[in-house]
Amino acid sequence: MPTTEDRIADLEALLKATIPNKHTMKSILTLRANIAKLRRELVKEISSKGGGGTGFSIKKTGDAQVGFIGFPSTGKSTLLNLLTGGDTDSKVAAYDFTTVDCIPGMMDHQKIRIQLLDLPGIILGASRGKGRGREILAVLRTVDGIMIIVDFDYEGKINLDRLKIIKQELYNIGIRMNRKPPNIAIKYTHKGGVGMSSGVKLTQITPDYVKTILSEYNITNAHLTFYEDSSPDDLIDTILGNCIYVPAFIVVNKIDIAAPEEVTRLPGLLKGEDWIVVSGITRYNIDALREKLVAKLDLMRVYLKPRDKEPDMEKPMILKNRSTVSDACNKIHKDFRRNFRFAKVWGKSAKHPGQVVHLSHVLQDGDVLTIFLRG
Repeated sequence: MPTTEDRIADLEALLKATIPNKHTMKSILTLRANIAKLRRELVKEISSKGGGGTGFSIKKTGDAQVGFIGFPSTGKSTLLNLLTGGDTDSKVAAYDFTTVDCIPGMMDHQKIRIQLLDLPGIILGASRGKGRGREILAVLRTVDGIMIIVDFDYEGKINLDRLKIIKQELYNIGIRMNRKPPNIAIKYTHKGGVGMSSGVKLTQITPDYVKTILSEYNITNAHLTFYEDSSPDDLIDTILGNCIYVPAFIVVNKIDIAAPEEVTRLPGLLKGEDWIVVSGITRYNIDALREKLVAKLDLMRVYLKPRDKEPDMEKPMILKNRSTVSDACNKIHKDFRRNFRFAKVWGKSAKHPGQVVHLSHVLQDGDVLTIFLRG
């Protein structure tokens, strides 16, 4: 009996062989929808079983967790050791597959603690279980950010084929990098067929396409509202509801061995990508990499000041940028929001020092906050 992986491979081969045109579009959408359904089955398997291998059950600590992913011997372990100050057990050697388990390390930067995970090198077919692919990808579905590590080959050229493979493997198991969830609302009804409305011009999807996709998921009665221009894949992701939306960027390692002409071409080769060049050997740009990690996670520091005492400037509360006083209360304890009276703020978000604010006040990095409770 064919496995889920076999069925996906057969459908992908058929999809690849189908030439896109107006006559084949419905067939293409049907294939995409069926492939997505099968991939969801794989995601369920990955989520339930994939993370159970030795070294892969990593407890989250710190303010955020970031996973390193790349092909073997791209320098992940070296970078982890540098970012964490050599405070990890990640092995470094000049041969493939040195890292065989998930190795955690902690990076402290500007009072923000980020747990970094050095994962075994990924290979083509990881999402179908090759190597330790499912275990690796299971971890990446739980992290707060992803760093994709690529490097230069022996001729000093960047291997873009590997980058393409990694991005596809992540996409296959429902990881959507640097994207927000599609802004599509689906209201299921008992009758009336399929209806749709939109406040924007739809350039990628038509009513016929919508009906074709819905029929593959046995949805015959529903009303869809598109709040932004959306693709058929966006609609499929919305229906399945199993995608993970995570910030990510590319680390181009080993810049020290890059051919000069390749360095010049990098902006064009990586156009549209979020990337940074580093060298684990010469330590070039490592400080900038730390800064980029914090910025990509969109984190800020808020210092709590007890009443009639000095603020604790050593242990800030870490929140997402644009968080409110309400978010700060919820992070401390649910009772803080329930018993909230008012708060005082000093810093960038305050109109004047000690401004009295309420739950909806938006905080900024470096603010000092005092919360007053009832009773």
